[in-house]
Amino acid sequence: MNNKIQAFVADQLKAEVPALNIGDDVRIGTKIREGNHERIQNFEGTIIGKRGSGISETFTVRRVSYGVGVEKVFPVHSPNIASVTVTRRGKVRRAKLYYLRDKVGKSSKVKERIYDGSSAK
Repeated sequence: MNNKIQAFVADQLKAEVPALNIGDDVRIGTKIREGNHERIQNFEGTIIGKRGSGISETFTVRRVSYGVGVEKVFPVHSPNIASVTVTRRGKVRRAKLYYLRDKVGKSSKVKERIYDGSSAK
């Protein structure tokens, strides 16, 4: 019984998982099916949290759209996610960025992590 579950889970896992970190600005392309037609809709925002592991691993993305904060939770291994592109690396010192929910304007931005070529994080 247990081997069947593990085999099913192993079959559903994606081979290449993108390197996602908290504070990164990402563009997620999700597959939207409308009748017989399928299209890809982008959702762009900041990763404010990650949770779980294996097949149940998820990450939460937040953006402000027309003055209203919108958060979506995406499963990492979902077949409905067509692409995940990291547009900007964030420099943060927290595992969860829930404090961004209370911020407005420029204070809701996350500083960009500059890669200098050294081995330090």
